[in-house]
Parts: sequence; structure tokens; C-alpha cells
Amino acid sequence: MADRGSAKTPTDSRAAAEGAGAGLTLGVDLDLILQRMAQGKLVRRNLQPWGRFHHDRSTPYLCVYRRPAAGAAPRAEELVTGEARYLTAPGDEASAPGVAAMVEAVVRAGIREFGAFLLVEISTPQRESPSGDPPPLFRIVRPRSWPDSHTVDLLESRLAKLDLPDIPVHVDVAARADYAPPGLRPLLRRKEATRNCLTLHVEVRPVYYSPGKKRVYPLLHRKIRDGLSRALQRAAFEFTQRHTTQKPPHFHALGRHTFVKLVYEVDSQLANVSNSFDPLLLTTPRNAAEAWSEFRRKRFQRAPKFSYRPVPIDPALVKRELFKIPIERIEDPSMAELFREQQDELDRKVTMITDRETPRFLQESLQLYGEVDDDLLRLALQLLDRIPSRSREREGGSLTTAEFATLAQKELSFLRSRFPGLRAKVEVRSDIIGLMVSRGNLLIGKDMKVPKHRAEALLQHEVGTHVVTYYNGEAQRLRQLRNGLPSYDELQEGIAVLAEYLVGGLSRARLRLLAARVLAVARMTQGASFVEVFRLLDRNWDFSQQTAFTVTMRVFRGGGQAKDAVYLRGLAALLRYLREGGLLEPLLVGKIGLRHLPLIEELKWRKLLVPPPLRPRYLDQPTARERLAKVGQGMEVMELVG
Repeated sequence: MADRGSAKTPTDSRAAAEGAGAGLTLGVDLDLILQRMAQGKLVRRNLQPWGRFHHDRSTPYLCVYRRPAAGAAPRAEELVTGEARYLTAPGDEASAPGVAAMVEAVVRAGIREFGAFLLVEISTPQRESPSGDPPPLFRIVRPRSWPDSHTVDLLESRLAKLDLPDIPVHVDVAARADYAPPGLRPLLRRKEATRNCLTLHVEVRPVYYSPGKKRVYPLLHRKIRDGLSRALQRAAFEFTQRHTTQKPPHFHALGRHTFVKLVYEVDSQLANVSNSFDPLLLTTPRNAAEAWSEFRRKRFQRAPKFSYRPVPIDPALVKRELFKIPIERIEDPSMAELFREQQDELDRKVTMITDRETPRFLQESLQLYGEVDDDLLRLALQLLDRIPSRSREREGGSLTTAEFATLAQKELSFLRSRFPGLRAKVEVRSDIIGLMVSRGNLLIGKDMKVPKHRAEALLQHEVGTHVVTYYNGEAQRLRQLRNGLPSYDELQEGIAVLAEYLVGGLSRARLRLLAARVLAVARMTQGASFVEVFRLLDRNWDFSQQTAFTVTMRVFRGGGQAKDAVYLRGLAALLRYLREGGLLEPLLVGKIGLRHLPLIEELKWRKLLVPPPLRPRYLDQPTARERLAKVGQGMEVMELVG
């Protein structure tokens, strides 16, 4: 049986560092690891008796944590596990030669490939300050012999910007000739390995752990870990630009280029929960036509009774499955944060569906979609005031449901010619009113009539936006981009309404309708009843009785739905984004929100996204592109309709 790393001598370590058949090191074959690294393969090996080596790909950067034989802070190893290359290993004497062999082998290979190497060791010693004041949260120890201070200066400044509640963030920098964390040997002792290697030690005071109570504070731990990871990536980027032959275009490019299996498992489990129910369908009345007849028969004096589809899930069981998903095991900080947000939003949606037709429903809807703030309400009132209730816009007759469905089929066929994987279909349904996209399919109410001058606008709203982003998201390996990242609705509806403008179909009446939805949500949340909101729209703002009913029904469905305010809010936010130089096409990668753009950019730099296969038809039309360029120069909502 081959010797374990704990039995190796320093001579054995040097042989292993040279890559010369050293057998097992910490229970793994170091030669095989080096071979796989040279071939550009992912390496992920558990070590003996404890630890892991993770190699996403070759970079001139390695992050190390050695667990002390005694006094280790809980979860300290997680401070390094978000990096593209990391080593967690035991810090006992028996394991020291094996750890040295592995580190030296990686460093030497990196120097040969890139000309220089950055080695960062993280530790969490419990130090006492001589002055009695709390020690600094971070202490960076740099070698005296390294002439360039830019990497250390950047790391110090980034760590100092970390914002922690009620904890002062101080960073101390010291220079030492030869340094190791308390009780441990230096990681590198061979001059050949250290000559072109900058070794930094970052001591983190484990304020996230209370030794007396033996308690870890997970949220504080997470914030320190994520902030440390971002600072280390920035510092590593600075180092590579100045000292190595590798010149990554962005610091995010130093992040992982491969998701480990667990990321896809968690993504799939979250998607399965999301796919088990459809909040939009479950909160859409299926008796809208009958309810309108009832309301009119009672002379608009009493709110009608709405009926809904049966809830197809057991909420308690779904929540049990939701919170069994092991998001805490995700090493990638960005993905862990995204998955936690998704888990939280799904939890809120399940609760909201459970509380359908109760007073609690409205509060849960507000948590998901937000309240109508003063600026949005002011914009809605301005639009209602400036746009006449009786527009002179062209009419030109209407399309029947069958005629519009035929146009929709043609639009889907066009998209399918660009992306054969598109499976979307058109369904004419008796249990919905209007149009909606569900699971990538276009649903059309059987009694719907579409004004001819609005047909193309509605196609690009529903198909050109909602269907396109659904299948662009499906083309990615992360299913969340298909199902929708948290709070994606606002941007989705903003793009969809902008698409109506770009194809020349955003009418004054349509914009006035979106403003009415905002006003209705605002008055509902202020306590107005169904009848009071209906009268406000009918009598004060001169909407037709059926339009006033439809707006009111949408806002009161389920028990009080705040979602309808996102159309105008999303449009205003999108215009602001484009006015500030943002581009439209990157927003079509899937169902995302504007706040997710930094994550999307990060995933692009990390080569974890593929180019979207679909783009709306209108982006190939000169007139639409001219309108889009005009929007980019700066347009307010009212200017979209003159």
C-alpha cells in the first residue's frame, strides 16, 4: 500500500514538487493531479485526513487554508472555497510535508506557465491586542523582499471597504522576511519556488464566531467570506496584469469557468419547485366573463365573486422540499447568493398562493412586487391627466381570436427557423381573459378581440419578449434564467412595453391603461374597495366601464395583486437605463432584472453563459432600430406617444 502524505519526509516533498513519481500525497496522486492540470482539466480531490484541492483551470493564483491542530475557528475553510483554485488542508505536523509538496508543485507549474505566481494563505488566529483595543479585522502580512506594493495596496483598500453591521473594519499591513500563521510552518521554503512567487498571508479575525457561546453567526460569516473573495479577485487581477504573462480582460475572468455538479443539482431542484405551480395562472380568475356580467347586472354596486383554479400543490410539502435544497454547500459566492434569493422568493410565492382570497395575500404580493412609491404615482397621474380619454388614434377594425392566433403561429415559426429547439405553442383558452405567456406558451382568451393597429405590438410584447427570453434562458445551463431570476417581472414588462413602441404600436390608450393600473394598485393598497376603484376609473378618469372593470379585476384578483404596477415602473426604469448608455440586447439573455446585470456580466466573463439563440424580429427592422437609438439619446415615458 502506498504511503500517505503524513508519512512523507521533506525529501519526498521535494521529489513530489518536482513531479517525480512521489506516490500518494495527502491520500491523492500528485502526479496525476499535475497531469490533469497540464491537460486543462477540472481537478477536485478530497484529501486525507481532511481537506480538498480544487483546480478550475490554470491561473497564476492559489488560495490556501490550513486547519490548525487545535483552536481552529469553525467554518474558516469556507473563506477560501469560493476561489477558482484553492487548497484546504490539515495543519498538523504529520501533514506538513504533503501540504508543502502540493503547494510547491502548483506554484512551480504556475511560474513555468505564467512567469510569476500569487499564493495567498488565509488564517483565523485569535490574537490579543497589546493596547487592549480589538485587533484589526484583517491583517495582511507581505514579504519584505517583494518590491511592488500595488497588489497589497489594492487588497488593503478593497478589504477596508467591507461594510459590516456594528463591526469596525480595520486593515493592518505588516512586512516579514519569513512568515507563517501561528503554529504552522511556512508554505514555501525552496528559493526556486519563492523567487517569482508573491506569498501573502491574510489573517481574518473570526468575529463571526463566539467561542464562549460556541455559536457561528452565519449571515456575518457569509458577508465576510463574500467580501474577502471579491477583494482577493481584485488583488489577483492586479497581480496578473503587472507580473504574469496572463492578461485577463476583467477581474471576473479569474473566477471559476466551470460549475461543479452541486450547482446544477441545486439549480434543478429550485426549478422543479418553481415548475410545480404557476402563480400567474393560479391568481387569474377563470370566470372573468361571468364576473363582468354579474357586476353589470348588479349595477356596479357589489364586487363580483371570482373563481380560481385549484391549487395543485401541498404548500407545506413544497416548502419542505424547498428548504431541503443544500444551498449552504454551494462554494461559489455569486451562485449561492442568487440561489438564496430564489429560495426566498419561491417561499413567498408559495405563501401567497396559500393565502389566496385572504387579507394576507395583498401583503405578500407587496413583498414580491413592491409598493407604488410617490414618484411612480406622480408619473401615473401625469399620464392620466395629459392623455385624453378619447383618443383620435386609428382604429381600422379588430382581429378575431383565430386571426390573431394565426399571426402568433407565424411569429413562432419565424423564431423556430432561428432556433429549432423552440417548442412554444399557441393555446386559445376559455379560462383566461386577454393574453399571457405561461411556461413559454402563448395563451389567448377565446373572446379576445385585438385592434388591428395593436396586433404587431402585442405580438412583440408577448412573443418577442416573453417567449424569446424564456427560450434564451432555456439555452443556458442555469434553469433559473428560463424560470426567472428574483423580481424579474419589472424588467420583463418594461422591455415588453418598449417593444410595443419600437414596432410603432404603443398607443396613447395603452399608456393610459398602464397608468390606470398603477393608480388602481395605489388606491387598493390605501384601503379602497373593488367598487371604489372601479368608480374612480369609470367616473373620475373616464375609462369605459368594461376597461375599468378589467383593470380593477386584475388588481383585486387573488385578494389584492400589486403586480400590475410593474409595467409602468419597469418601462420608466428601462428608459433611464438606456438613457444612461445601457444596451437592450444583453437584457434578452433570459428572465432577469436590471439588478442582475452585474451577475450576468460576471458569468459572461467567466464563460458560463452561451450567446442567446434568439433575438426579436424587430431588432432587424431599420425603423425599430432608429426608434431605439432615439430612446438611447434620452426619452421620457410621455414622449413615447408624443
